[in-house]
Amino acid sequence: MSNSRKRHEALLYHAKPKPGKIAVVPTKKYATQHDLALAYSPGVAEPCLEIEKDKNNVYKYTSKGNLVAVISNGTAVLGLGDIGPEASKPVMEGKGLLFKIFADIDVFDIEVDATDVDKFIETVKAIAPTFGGINLEDIKAPEAFEIERRLKEELDIPVMHDDQHGTAIISAAALKNAIEITGKDITKLNFVVNGAGAAAISCTRLYLELGAKRENIVMCDSKGVIRKDRENLTSQKAEFATDKDLNTLEEAMHNADVFIGLSMGNVVSPEMLLSMAKDPIVFAMANPVPEIEYDLAIATRDDIIMATGRSDHPNQVNNVLGFPFIFRGALDVRATKINEEMKLAAVHALADLAKKSVPEQVNIVYDEVSLTFGKEYIIPKPFDPRLIYEIPPAIAKAAMDSGVALEPIQDWDNYREELMERSGSGSKEIRLIHNRAKSNRKRIVFAEADHLDVLKAAQRVHEERLGHPILLGRKDVILALKEEIGFTGDVPIFDPKTDEEKERRERFGAAYWKTRQRKGRTLSEAKKLMRERNYFAAMMVNENEADALITGYSRPYPTVVRPILELIEKDKGISKVAACNLMLTKQGPLFLADTTININPSAKDLVKISQMTSNLVRMFGMKPNIAMLSFSNFGSSNTETSKKIREAVSYIHRHFPNANVDGEIQADFALNPEMLAKEFPFSKLNGKKVNVLIFPNLESANITYKLLKQVDKAESIGPVILGLSKAVHVLQLGASVDEMVNMAALAAVDAQQREKNK
Repeated sequence: MSNSRKRHEALLYHAKPKPGKIAVVPTKKYATQHDLALAYSPGVAEPCLEIEKDKNNVYKYTSKGNLVAVISNGTAVLGLGDIGPEASKPVMEGKGLLFKIFADIDVFDIEVDATDVDKFIETVKAIAPTFGGINLEDIKAPEAFEIERRLKEELDIPVMHDDQHGTAIISAAALKNAIEITGKDITKLNFVVNGAGAAAISCTRLYLELGAKRENIVMCDSKGVIRKDRENLTSQKAEFATDKDLNTLEEAMHNADVFIGLSMGNVVSPEMLLSMAKDPIVFAMANPVPEIEYDLAIATRDDIIMATGRSDHPNQVNNVLGFPFIFRGALDVRATKINEEMKLAAVHALADLAKKSVPEQVNIVYDEVSLTFGKEYIIPKPFDPRLIYEIPPAIAKAAMDSGVALEPIQDWDNYREELMERSGSGSKEIRLIHNRAKSNRKRIVFAEADHLDVLKAAQRVHEERLGHPILLGRKDVILALKEEIGFTGDVPIFDPKTDEEKERRERFGAAYWKTRQRKGRTLSEAKKLMRERNYFAAMMVNENEADALITGYSRPYPTVVRPILELIEKDKGISKVAACNLMLTKQGPLFLADTTININPSAKDLVKISQMTSNLVRMFGMKPNIAMLSFSNFGSSNTETSKKIREAVSYIHRHFPNANVDGEIQADFALNPEMLAKEFPFSKLNGKKVNVLIFPNLESANITYKLLKQVDKAESIGPVILGLSKAVHVLQLGASVDEMVNMAALAAVDAQQREKNK
């Protein structure tokens, strides 16, 4: 993607459909005058009076207990430097977004126009009663150290400067595991730390807590080795000044066991790496360009354990592994601070999690056969769903054990369940499917690429490396549109109607005719049909000139799906195809079927639909829990619809007893565990979170998914066609660019899965 295109897209993302990335959303009913009277006057007076009696009641009656302030003065924003408080706001909003999607913590971002330490501290202290915790962000050193120290001493809520401690905690966890793999003794290791800012100082202090010896640490800054005889050292640099006779980074690297890079790209050479001790540990964490490129380092030393800050290499040191979950645990016990014990608890919990058996969902996301603890997996992956229920309990327990928890947790099992529920919101499934698509890029045909939105989607797929787009349509139109939107990628363009594609049409037509010559098609008809883009595109997939196909944007669904079903064979054992929509709801992902194809499926059809949907759910790394829906519950009605659902369920129970399927059941009982357990304790769905809804007919399924999409604003991936032998998917008429991009990513993963199953 060109720099101008990146800039335009970034600005558009932040500006539309409305400016910014976060918003305030009501959590209580407000539809009636009665609701508003409770929310404000006169009802609001009652909690005010209760809080006046006891300030601790503010946690009971307001959002304080789940509200964190992300605060900056804009003096050290990313790699941009001192750009001011207003210019830092997009970063602070972004941090708020990460808090919410990873740990369900609400955030107000606060940008303070104060560079003076005393004024900044005074401002933060004045607004602290609003919040349950404070995350300091992008404040330059050395002021950052003093600001955090004083606020921690003077406030009774958790305060953490993530720039300091986030990287320290994550890298310390990775370091702990790397040292274990090498079999070395941390007390005897020689460290080189390149960088002397807030993160480097905090990292080094935490390594001392793990057992590193101060006399074995050499710290460098832009001037070289920080020596005790250097003048005008800050107190933080003086803390790690050495009396060793070393001057340069190159000299310091000789026989070093560990290199910690928090500086700038490409400052470490292969020669420096070769001078290190046996089994070197190298954490090159400068971003986006590490101190030495991962591939170069691995090629230089085959005994190296390497980590970077990048997501496209193993062992990513990513702060998102830490701060959301550290604050989650601190808030949940009303900790008065985040102390050293809690930070170390995070280190050990992260290190231990990397040694545990990895869920298949994580393997799927990162396209791994089986991630296992070792040189290329020393730290958990950011998309690991266990983080939310493994790290906060460790933080909470450390807060309790160290005496800073005001509301200790009594029931740990219940707490873990609550944490799992918190992870149900957000669009992590989209992030997961995108990440997996990137791991093995597939050739994706966009059959209507001469439409602006379709071309925009193809551009996103190309630039985000989700796949290799193939563009079908009028070439002159596509080229003009590409220029208009700045799509500079060199991607293939085919116009099925032109003489240029005559040879392909002839070849595709002949191949198609072989499958239809006894079904009324003539050879000339078959070749003529290849001028139609959907026929041409489907044959590209059939003839292995593409891996997947996306179509349907500009024409009604039945018109598009008909030739697809005619050209693409069904999977083995499949007599009818179906379609499923993945709805990303506030309660978590829901798979709905059949949403577009079978008007009135039989009991036998419903069995097949549930099995095909289960396969799709497993492709996302989830275990299917299936409710077969009706307007009745477990035999309360004898209509034909209810009876066919019962028949389907009975068949599944007899032939697939381990499947988590039950019905017929009403939707509210299926989605409300308390109601289900109370009224129908015998159901196989008790104690399980339903994630698949199978509908009795097309009407109910189609209406439901479109209602969820419009009223609940649930994101939709689909309709995903189930039962075809190729990764071919038909969009709904007028699908958005985002929907097309998501469908393309899913099509790529579908193609990957089929390749593995061959």
